[in-house]
Amino acid sequence: MNVVVVESPAKAKTINKYLGPGYKVLASFGHVRDLPAKDGSVLPDQDFEMLWEVDGASQKRMKDIADAVKSSDGLFLATDPDREGEAISWHVLDLLNKKRVINGKPVKRVVFNAITKKAVLDAMADPRDIDVPLVDAYLARRALDYLVGFNLSPVLWRKLPGARSAGRVQSVALRLVCDRESEIERFISEEYWNLSAILKTPRGDEFEARLVSADGKRLQPRAIGNGEEAGRLKALLEGAAYVVDTVEAKPVKRNPSPPFTTSTLQQAASSKLGFSASRTMQVAQKLYEGVDIGGETVGLITYMRTDGVQMAPEAIDAARRAIANQFGDRYLPEKARFYSTKAKNAQEAHEAIRPTDFDRVPDRIRKFLDDDQLKLYDLIWKRGIASQMASAEIERTTVEILADNAGKKAGLRAVGSVIRFDGFIAAYTDQKEDGEQSDDSEEGGRLPEINARENLAKQKINSTQHFTEPPPRYSEASLIKKMEELGIGRPSTYAATLATLRDRDYVTIDKRKLLPQAKGRLVTAFLESFFTKYVEYDFTADLEEKLDRISAGELNWKDVLRDFWRDFFAQIEDTKELRVTNVLDALNEALAPLVFPKREDGSDPRICQVCGTGNLSLKLGKYGAFIGCSNYPECNYTRQLSSEGGAEAESNGLNEPKALGADPVTGEELTLRSGRFGPYIQRGEGKEAKRASLPRGWKPEDIDYEKAVALISLPRDIGKHPETGKMISSGIGRYGPFLLHDGSYANLESVEDVFTVGLNRAVTLIAEKQSKAAGGKTRGAAAALKELGEHPDGGGAITVRDGKYGPYVNWGKVNATLPKGTDPQAITVEEALTLIAAKAGKSGTATKKAPAKAKAAAAGAKATKTTAKPKAAAKKPAAKTAAKKKSAE
Repeated sequence: MNVVVVESPAKAKTINKYLGPGYKVLASFGHVRDLPAKDGSVLPDQDFEMLWEVDGASQKRMKDIADAVKSSDGLFLATDPDREGEAISWHVLDLLNKKRVINGKPVKRVVFNAITKKAVLDAMADPRDIDVPLVDAYLARRALDYLVGFNLSPVLWRKLPGARSAGRVQSVALRLVCDRESEIERFISEEYWNLSAILKTPRGDEFEARLVSADGKRLQPRAIGNGEEAGRLKALLEGAAYVVDTVEAKPVKRNPSPPFTTSTLQQAASSKLGFSASRTMQVAQKLYEGVDIGGETVGLITYMRTDGVQMAPEAIDAARRAIANQFGDRYLPEKARFYSTKAKNAQEAHEAIRPTDFDRVPDRIRKFLDDDQLKLYDLIWKRGIASQMASAEIERTTVEILADNAGKKAGLRAVGSVIRFDGFIAAYTDQKEDGEQSDDSEEGGRLPEINARENLAKQKINSTQHFTEPPPRYSEASLIKKMEELGIGRPSTYAATLATLRDRDYVTIDKRKLLPQAKGRLVTAFLESFFTKYVEYDFTADLEEKLDRISAGELNWKDVLRDFWRDFFAQIEDTKELRVTNVLDALNEALAPLVFPKREDGSDPRICQVCGTGNLSLKLGKYGAFIGCSNYPECNYTRQLSSEGGAEAESNGLNEPKALGADPVTGEELTLRSGRFGPYIQRGEGKEAKRASLPRGWKPEDIDYEKAVALISLPRDIGKHPETGKMISSGIGRYGPFLLHDGSYANLESVEDVFTVGLNRAVTLIAEKQSKAAGGKTRGAAAALKELGEHPDGGGAITVRDGKYGPYVNWGKVNATLPKGTDPQAITVEEALTLIAAKAGKSGTATKKAPAKAKAAAAGAKATKTTAKPKAAAKKPAAKTAAKKKSAE
C-alpha cells in the first residue's frame, strides 16, 4: 500500500476512489506548521534559522500520516501545484523524517492540475522529487514577510498609536490606494465643451457627427475650454452647409482574450459578478476540488492559483472539438491559438484556469451547482472556449464631413461599427441551435448609408459643457490589475492582502470602490516619510523578481535575506531616535489636504478658529490620531480625523463649536462639536462639561436645540414602577437604547423610543424581560443555517448556526465562531473541522463520544527549529494558532 498526502479532505475522498485499494489518501488540511506569531521565530543572527510551530490539530493529523507511512510501501506528496503546495510537502516530509518513519521508503512528489480520473492517474505515473529551489523561494518569502511585519509593526505601535500592522506587500498595496486618494484631492477640474451636429442624408436618415477641426487646425480632446469659444464655433456650425468629404470602410479583426489567470479571474468576477477577490477564490476552490454531478464527484476546473495563460495541448484539442460541435466549423480557426503572458514576473509552468471538460456546458450542469458556482463556472467556460475561437470580423466606417460658413470651415467626423461575423463573441451570447449568429449585429453605433460628395441637411447643433473628473478610486479588480502590472506580490495572495487591509480598517469598500481610511493614510504617510525605500513600487517588484530567481535556482535565498536585512535593520534602528514631534511634522506636511482642508472664507486652515491664536496640528492619542490646538489646555478644541478629511466636518459646521442655545436647567451653553469619536453635544466648558455622542443615524446637520436638550438630559426618568415604587429610566448605552429599573435592563427598539416611551409600555417591556429571564422558556439552540455532515471522529453532526454574537460552527458541545467576514453559507467541512479542532485545543472541550480525540486536539503545539535543511528539534513554545491556511503576504 502507498500513502498519498493531499491538502483537502474533499480531494482525499475523490482521489482515493480514483486510485483504488492500493492507496490510502490522507489530508494535511493545508499547512501543518507555521512560524509562531511572536518575535524570535526568524533569527537573523543565526543565519536566519526559522522556528516552526505545529499546533494541536496538525499534530494529530501528522500522527495519522506517520502511522500510515510506517506500514506503507511508499509516500506520494500530492499537495497543491503551487509554491505553497511545494512548501507543505516539504514540511510534511521534514516532520516524517524527524519521526523516523520514512526508513528508506521511496518518496515522490506529484501534482494534480485537475481533479479528474485521467489527470490524477497521469500525474501518479509521472512523479518527481520535491523542487528544492521552489521551497527555498518559499522560505525566503516567509522570512521576509515575517521580518518586515514583526520589526516594522512595533515601530508603528510606538510612533503612531492606533496603527495595527505593516507588511512587505500589504503596505505597498495600501500606498497605491492612498496615493490615488491624494491624486483626487489635488485634482483641479477644468472646463471643456463638446460640439456635434445632427445631420440628415438625402434618404432621410439621421446621424450624429462631432466637431474635430476648425480654423484650419485639428482640435485636440478638451481643446474648447470656455463657453465663449464654444458659442463662436456653434454659430459657425449653425449657418454652415455640409457635404460628405470621404467615406472609408475598413475591416477590423477583434481577437479573443487568453484563458483566465488568477488575477484576471478575480478582475472579471469583480466587474461582472460583483464578487470580492476572496469570494472568487472560495468558489473556485470548490469547483477545482470537485462537485457531485449525478453521483460522481468531479473537479470542474483546473487549479485556480496560476499566472500562466496557456492551456495544455490536449485541452486545446478538446476545446476545438467542442467549438466545431457547438458553434460550427466557421467558428474554428485554421490553427490553434497560443498565448504568452504580459504580466511581470509571471510563472509559465502552470496551466491557465479552464474547464476540465469543455463538453460540460454550463446549462447542462446547472442543477448540480449553487448560484455562485454556476456564475463563476459560466465565466470560466466561456472565456476558455472563446480563447480558441475565430476572430470577430468588424467593419468600421469613418465619415469625414466638411462644414462651410461663408468661407469659415470646420471638420466633423462620424464613426460607426458593424459586426459582420461574431466569431468568439458567440460564446458570450445565447447560442442558437445550429450555432449560427446574425451577421448584421452591431458593435457600437451603426451609421446609415452615406456616400461621398453628397450634401447633408443640418437638423440640430449640440453644444455641451463638461468638466474633467479626477481619476477613479481603485476597485478590488483595478487594484489587482495594477499590482500585477507593477509586479507587486503574487496573484495567488492578492485576495488575502486585500482582506488584511479591510480587517485592519485601513480601507473600506463603498460602492465597490476602495476608500482609504484615516488610519491607513497615516500609516502610509509615516512609511513614505521614514521607510521610503520599503514602500517603493520598484523596490518591491525587484524583490519579487529575486524571489522568482531563487525558485529558478539562480540565486541563493540566504544571500537575498542578508542583503535585505542589513539595510532594513539599519533603518529600523534609525527610527529609535525619532521624536514624536518629528513624526507629527512629517505627517502634517504629507497629509495637509486631509488634515487642513481649505476654508470657504480663505483664512489660514492651520489657525484654530476657536481661540484664534493657536496652531492646529495632528495629535497622537491612545486610540489614534486627531487634530487639536497648540493652546491646549486653555483651548480644548479637537476634531476627528475622518477618511473624507476635514472638509466634510467643516461643511457640517463642526470645525468650530456650533452654539445651539442655553440649557433650560443649568443655563450653560449647549454646543455641537466634533471629536475623535465623532460628533457630540457638550454642555458648558472645561473638564467637567457634560458630553453626549450623537446616536447612530443622527446627522449633525439635523441637530437643533430641542434634540440637543433631549440628548444631554439623558438618562430620562419615565416614572415609578407601580409595584416596586422604584424609578424607571431610559437611555442610550453601549449596546443601544434601553430601559433601566432596579438594576435590570430591557432593550428598546429605536433611539426615538428613549424620548417617547411611556410608563405603561415601559412596565410591559420590563415584565416581558423578567419573564424570559426567570420563569419563561430558556433559549433553545440556534437553528442550523447549514448541515455539513457527520464529524469524521464521531460525536454527531457538524452544523453552521447563527448566534447572538454572529455565525458559528457547532459539533456536540464545541462552538467555534466563524472569522469576521466569513460567509456562513460558504464554509466548507474542512474549514469547519479546522475551526472545531482549534477551539477544542484552546478550551480543552471534549465530547462524551470522543474524549481521547478531543484531548489530542487540545494538546500543546510543537516547535522545531529548521533552515533549508532539517535540524534537531528546538525548544517547544506554547501553541497559539490553529491549523494554518495558505500564507498571505
